[in-house]
Amino acid sequence: MADLADDAVLFQASDFASQGYSLMQDIRRQGKLCDVTLKVGDHKFTAHRIVLAATIPYFHAMFTHDMVECKQDEISIQGIEPSALEAMVNYAYCGQVQMDVTNVQSLLVAASFLQLHPVKEACCSFLEDRLHPNNCLGVKRFSETYMCHNLAEASNRYIQHNFIEVYKSEEFLSLQKAEVLQLLSRDELNVKHEEEVYEAAIQWIRHDEERRKEDLVDLMSKVRLPLLKPQFIIERVMTEELVRSSHQCRDLVDEAKDYYLMPQRRSQLSSRLRPRCCTDIPGRIYAVGGLTQAGESLSTVEVFDPILQQWDLAPPMASLRSRVGVAVLAGKLYAIGGYDGEVRLSTVEEFDAETGKWSLTTGMNSKRSALGAATLVGKLYVCGGYDGISSLSSVECYDPDTRKWNLVTQMIRSRSAAGIAAFEGQLYALGGHDGLQIFHSVEVYNPHTYRWSLISPMLTKRCRLGVAGLDGKLYACGGYDGSGFLDSVEMYDPATNLWTFVAPMNNRRSRVAVVSTCGRLYAIGGYDGKTNLNTVEVYTPETNTWTYVAPMCAHEGGVGVGVIPWLTTS
Repeated sequence: MADLADDAVLFQASDFASQGYSLMQDIRRQGKLCDVTLKVGDHKFTAHRIVLAATIPYFHAMFTHDMVECKQDEISIQGIEPSALEAMVNYAYCGQVQMDVTNVQSLLVAASFLQLHPVKEACCSFLEDRLHPNNCLGVKRFSETYMCHNLAEASNRYIQHNFIEVYKSEEFLSLQKAEVLQLLSRDELNVKHEEEVYEAAIQWIRHDEERRKEDLVDLMSKVRLPLLKPQFIIERVMTEELVRSSHQCRDLVDEAKDYYLMPQRRSQLSSRLRPRCCTDIPGRIYAVGGLTQAGESLSTVEVFDPILQQWDLAPPMASLRSRVGVAVLAGKLYAIGGYDGEVRLSTVEEFDAETGKWSLTTGMNSKRSALGAATLVGKLYVCGGYDGISSLSSVECYDPDTRKWNLVTQMIRSRSAAGIAAFEGQLYALGGHDGLQIFHSVEVYNPHTYRWSLISPMLTKRCRLGVAGLDGKLYACGGYDGSGFLDSVEMYDPATNLWTFVAPMNNRRSRVAVVSTCGRLYAIGGYDGKTNLNTVEVYTPETNTWTYVAPMCAHEGGVGVGVIPWLTTS
């Protein structure tokens, strides 16, 4: 008998809980053994205290902490719709809630009140999946009221991405003045031209002109009038009767005119000259040119879809190009300069994603490889590089209207293999080398004063680094410091003028290309000191982590990269 006692087995019924709760639900429907009634207005719902306490946190606190209601047979509930409370009581027995567009908000209110966080999150996910230009403003307001932080952020992103469709909606026209001002102030609005922000402001005023016309000055102060095209200012703004009848609005228009007529005053307008930039909008990443493992230059181009997480080949360039500068302007991809294996190049190719064709456009004034390129205030800038003889300090600017490259103020230092980025309405040049030394210095170009100035240096000297801006911060990734290949990453905060280290990449990467899209940083390719890399890592700022995604399919490092937003090419 002792041997039998030692040979114990635990039996566990796999469906014990589900069967038990299902049976309790049947008992409740028959009105048996119920010991509490929940009342909302004239509606009453009977239930079992033990079930409510076991499944709904609000009732657990009520029935187990000697609150006055724990002794009452009937408990009144305020602020919840009867149908929503019934759904929550049913959930207590079966763990299921059926939601649709007609009841999801009342369910969320009830789940929030009863502290049923899984149901609340399910409601938020339901609403997020159904965001639309006609409802996103209301969903944003609703989510903020009930502290649904993820839904509020998703709504904000949706509003920014789809601003042009949103401002044409009835919800936009019914916003309060403070809400419109907050929206028009955002740097992240996804607009091709500032003219669209102006049209949104005028449309909101006209919807209730008699009461709202006195608000026009405040709205116009949020529109970046100096960024409007001169022809639009003359033909559209100056002829608008609402503007003409306001002395203060005419002053703002005069300020915008002065921007074009008196360039020396542009530094006084800085608050209204920062271009809009929606950094988390989805876009396809193009990897251009680069090197083979043998060090030969390539004309190969491939494209990465961040939603599908895959690389595909795109049409190749006409020229071989390594150490190439790449930038995107008005939805077109530019491959600038570089090295073809024999000579440094001054030629420039332009790619139209809609037609899938590359074409030659106006070449630069100087031959440049290891240059940096960026787009700023509707123009292309190239900085520094190497012309085959020496490192360069010169800077050129391409105007798409005239299709000409013009020399602008040169950098303070000659910089080859520097990191160049447009950030917060200015041009940043980070690190690089002059053939003798590698820099940690950083200089910034103001396109309105035409001046370069030094800011706080990086914590590490770097050349062949990758640079990109994201969510108001500038990131410097990888590179070479003269003795080793780097995996470290540092972040610049313009508000404090300070650099701080963030999580390092998984790989050491010199000649790394870095871009931002979908609210993430992508570090693409590079060289680890032994081999050219085809691997790609993604940085998530919320978690301060780098993770691998699909590697390039046709490149072995040294690429130039640019992002063409989907909404730009649609």
